[in-house]
Amino acid sequence: MRIAAILTAIVIAGTAIAAVAAPPAQQAIIDQFAAAAKKADPGFSGFSPDAGKTFFFAEQTGGTGEASNCYACHGKDPKKAGETRAGQTIDPIAVSVNPKRFTDMAMVEKWFGRNCDTVLGRECTVVEKGNFLTFMSAQ
Repeated sequence: MRIAAILTAIVIAGTAIAAVAAPPAQQAIIDQFAAAAKKADPGFSGFSPDAGKTFFFAEQTGGTGEASNCYACHGKDPKKAGETRAGQTIDPIAVSVNPKRFTDMAMVEKWFGRNCDTVLGRECTVVEKGNFLTFMSAQ
């Protein structure tokens, strides 16, 4: 009886983990960030979609003043289009709606570079990037 309960818990846990797994192209980039995070901090234990969500919605104070959070341009619903300060449409950032998002490391780094500087006034950490991508890949 006890073994059955343990096996059931393992299956449930495995299902929960599979439910938040990113699509392969995005997962490859998340894995690169995870390797960098592990190299910088051997105690690193993985990214958190909840931390990514908090990061996306957090009000920041260190940026240029043009945007104090991610959703200022991307909108509060990542599954919908956003808008730049200049009025240009930004395609949805959620992977479920825009599966081409976060599939090219050079583009990912380019946009993190621009957006982190604008919102935070600094480069995003590898953990912030990984948490953010983990959250967006689950959207």
